[in-house]
Amino acid sequence: MAKDSGSNNNLPRGVRGPSGPATPGPASGRAASGRADSRRPSAPRPVVSRRKLERRSLPLLLALQRFPRWLIVILMALCLFFGLIQTGGLAWLGGILMLVVASFLGWLLILSWPVITPSSRVIRSIVVAAVVGLAILKFLGRF
Repeated sequence: MAKDSGSNNNLPRGVRGPSGPATPGPASGRAASGRADSRRPSAPRPVVSRRKLERRSLPLLLALQRFPRWLIVILMALCLFFGLIQTGGLAWLGGILMLVVASFLGWLLILSWPVITPSSRVIRSIVVAAVVGLAILKFLGRF
């Protein structure tokens, strides 16, 4: 017969098997005395969860997948180029085009965050921040 009760005995310490990693410390966040641990406040719940963002992004990702990859790259490059060259009375239009590029890059950064390395996260975040900064300078008429 199957022996289910001791099937996780051969796993390394801290691993529970298919149900996920073991929680450190006492079970369910309670202190040894049975009271809730008052030293650790619960983390604030994010307004938009990652899964919700991924679900909402899926139709747009599927629509983008229908286009050739080079077309999306060219469109973003054109938005960046025309955003950078707009000066004078049309600088606000350049700022909007650059915000479109920053939004697209930021959206891709958020979606790829769990699978990219920390150094890639830093570099991509700097690029998004730089494009946003240039867009702000465009809106102010200083670039």
